Amino acid sequence: MAGTRRHGAGRGRPTLEEVAARAGVGRGTVSRVINGSPRVSDRTRTAVEQAVAELGYVPNRVARALAANRADAVALVIPEPETRLFAEPYFSDIIRGVGAELADTDLQLLLTLIRTPKERQRLADYLSAHRVDGVLLVSVHADDPLPDLLERIEMPAVLSGRRSAHETVPYVDSDNTGGAQSAVEHLIGRGRSTVATITGPLDMYVARCRLEGYSAAIRAAGREVDPRLVASADFTEEGGRSAMRRLLDQRPDLDAIFAASDVMAAGARQVLREHGRGVPDDVAMVGFEDSAVARHMDPPLTSVRQATEEMGRAMVRVLLEEIEGLSDRTSKRPQVVLPTQLVRRESS
Repeated sequence: MAGTRRHGAGRGRPTLEEVAARAGVGRGTVSRVINGSPRVSDRTRTAVEQAVAELGYVPNRVARALAANRADAVALVIPEPETRLFAEPYFSDIIRGVGAELADTDLQLLLTLIRTPKERQRLADYLSAHRVDGVLLVSVHADDPLPDLLERIEMPAVLSGRRSAHETVPYVDSDNTGGAQSAVEHLIGRGRSTVATITGPLDMYVARCRLEGYSAAIRAAGREVDPRLVASADFTEEGGRSAMRRLLDQRPDLDAIFAASDVMAAGARQVLREHGRGVPDDVAMVGFEDSAVARHMDPPLTSVRQATEEMGRAMVRVLLEEIEGLSDRTSKRPQVVLPTQLVRRESS
């Protein structure tokens, strides 16, 4: 054992990689043990601590950060206006999960909203200068240039959701198609014959997946998808109201609604009330996300639960592995898809 220390000393200071190899774990696991993270098993912690003692490793976080050109900060980027950030529980749940997971690290969190082209360019310049160690990008539209920029400048990044089925940037997503399909199957199983849907903006993959789930359930029931029963919106309450009005104009005989978000369902519920339609007697309703909005609606809204806070936590875990270089960039990038669950309430 003494020979091992002399060998390490002869080659200079032992490295984090040597400790990881001795302990039989990844570099990131060693880093978590050294930083006192609770997200390590007792057995692993003991193995790492023993390797540290045997090699005589002395962590120097400042020197490591300088050598690696680290900023000790990550950016959470939301390309949406403040009105959406504060009106939709999805964003606050993501932020809560991200903050909770980062609490075990020494990284600072920078929250950035993008509302104008000027702000987008300013952020692009900031990221290109590598002023942060990694980026968490939420609410991704198909034409958003930021993911491609992040890949081009080799900035570690994780998306909440995807731009397409062929996403190349690491991401954490929910089973949007399966969740939507279970929602519509539930409505059909309750005896509803004319099921409409309010989609999110179809330049977002999440919205297309939820529409795909709706369509799959309709076809599985031996029915055809009627375009008059499909109205697109923008995940906002006003969007839900506008879409509901269009649906009632096009198919006044509809008896069920699947809204691709709880917030849009709340807007649709207001319009149904204005038209004298009771929920669920005249029109059954199901939303998506199972946010506080669903629980506080009258009647409480049946909704597809997605683990939004856990999505935020998972995004951080994947990003930390990207920052530490534990993910092999020549192979398939990390892709995490979390399950969904239908929560039944009085609205259906």
